[in-house]
Amino acid sequence: MQVESSEAFRKDGWRGRLSRFMPEAPKAFSVLSQGYGPGPLSRDLLSGITVGIVALPLAMAFAIASGASPAQGLVTAIVAGFIISFLGGSRFQIGGPTGAFVVIIYGTIAKYGMDGLLVATLLAGAMLMLFGLCRMGALIKFIPYPVTTGFTAGIGLLIFTQQMKDFLGLRMDKASPEFFASWEAYYANIGTMDQSTLIISGVTLVTIFCVRRWIPRIPAPFVAVVLASVLTAVYALPVDTIGSRFGGIPRTLPGFAMPHITLDLVREVFPAAVTIALLAGIESLLSAIVADGMTGDHHNSNTELVAQGLANIASVAMGGIPATGAIARTATNIKAGAFSPVSGMIHALFLVAFVYLLAPLASYIPLASLAGVLVVVAYDMSEPHRFKRLFKAPKSDVVVMLLTFGLTVVVDLTVAVWVGVVLASLLFMRRMSELTGIRRTLEFGSEGEAELLPKELHPDTNELDVPDGVEVYEIDGPFFFGCADRLNAIVRAMHKPPKVLILRMRHVPAIDATAVNSIEALHDKCKKRHVTIVLSGVRTQPMATLKRLGADKLFGQENITVNILQALDRAREIIASEPRPRGMMTSIAGPGPEAA
Repeated sequence: MQVESSEAFRKDGWRGRLSRFMPEAPKAFSVLSQGYGPGPLSRDLLSGITVGIVALPLAMAFAIASGASPAQGLVTAIVAGFIISFLGGSRFQIGGPTGAFVVIIYGTIAKYGMDGLLVATLLAGAMLMLFGLCRMGALIKFIPYPVTTGFTAGIGLLIFTQQMKDFLGLRMDKASPEFFASWEAYYANIGTMDQSTLIISGVTLVTIFCVRRWIPRIPAPFVAVVLASVLTAVYALPVDTIGSRFGGIPRTLPGFAMPHITLDLVREVFPAAVTIALLAGIESLLSAIVADGMTGDHHNSNTELVAQGLANIASVAMGGIPATGAIARTATNIKAGAFSPVSGMIHALFLVAFVYLLAPLASYIPLASLAGVLVVVAYDMSEPHRFKRLFKAPKSDVVVMLLTFGLTVVVDLTVAVWVGVVLASLLFMRRMSELTGIRRTLEFGSEGEAELLPKELHPDTNELDVPDGVEVYEIDGPFFFGCADRLNAIVRAMHKPPKVLILRMRHVPAIDATAVNSIEALHDKCKKRHVTIVLSGVRTQPMATLKRLGADKLFGQENITVNILQALDRAREIIASEPRPRGMMTSIAGPGPEAA
């Protein structure tokens, strides 16, 4: 056995070993194994350079807005971007720093310092890998749409707020991470606004919108930043630049260095780590879904999550910040004609070339121009049309969206995500419980029920032949803890107890432990009143649950029937074999109200 393992190890090579570690083979491996020639390479080369040009100003802008250095943004785009393309589950995914992280990174650095952010990112990377290895990729996609709309709109507003200092050229201390405190400080320092800075910001905005409108194939942020940098240098405008504030960008990549980790720091940053992991998972899978919709390809969510986790861990090891799949850059990659994940790797290599060959040029980039780029990003993230459209949705969805939005802006993104998900889940359970009804019935049922019966048992009429002393109630819909207490309505509806109570469960696709406990409680109440419960039409999942919890023994196998006709036959047997105790009525008074 040992020999076979060693032979397989040598035969598969490093690619085979990596594939076995991942939930499924990375897309790069599966695509390249089908053949790769000069044609696909030329497509990937062109698209990779195009995306690299787009990513260059965005990586630096997102890092600066997050409270990090522009060099950290570039390192993140290089390291994480390469790994996400190399090991990811999406054919066209482009990874790197994104706007979704700006708020949480900024707050984490302000509270715990850079080491706190790096430790939180390490934890988030480990969580993402665990999510993928445990096949949880599909679960993350169940984050409700009103929650994602609310927090992305809130993030957009916060990014816009944080850029106002550099956008307007205000002479003030570093802006507060708090929304209202920031605007109070801006108002107090509005008189220090710099005209040159405002001109550069305005030129950036106008250039982006004009390029988008008339030359959409050209990367608008890159054109805007280059134009603003040229104007700043030619006219010697007195504005802050990357060189004046950060001293430029190193011409080499940093070495391997892990942050100092302590148990106390891990405990403190754990909530932020959970938020980073959730945001990275959500945004990367949303980006992969967008790519699938544009190309007809199909991504593997679990492999993508493992790659995202590895990318974030590697980014921290090189001094970078959190990364995830970037929707806009991924879409640009596809529109530029990408063929395979090699395009994303070339995008990372392009950024490496910039660092080693052209890093001094970055010193001339005005911060007002990067602030202008992020103002546009903030607008794109907030998606006002989607936000406005959700006001036409059910009120519960509107409440979830507004609460998530408000908590993101005023309190904290971590709190907003948790509260939004919990509230949306509670509202979902309420809606599901509303779909499940319990009612008294005298009808045989639809043709769907008849199909479950042998032909010789088909009734000639749609009305049940219910003998005296028997009541029939039907549960319609999934029976779980959200509606289990409705069984009490059956007992309340019985002014005088019947001899047999039949519960029809033909329309119950699933049942949980709380509902089983509720049925058992109903059984105990009925037993005290000398009422026998007969279950009818129990389906596969409910029957399996009853057996696992031992409830089938409580009712007795003879009282769990396949269909309503067998249940009525069983009821007649009970009535015939067990005489009613003296003084007990043989029927209920009147039909009784329907149970809600």
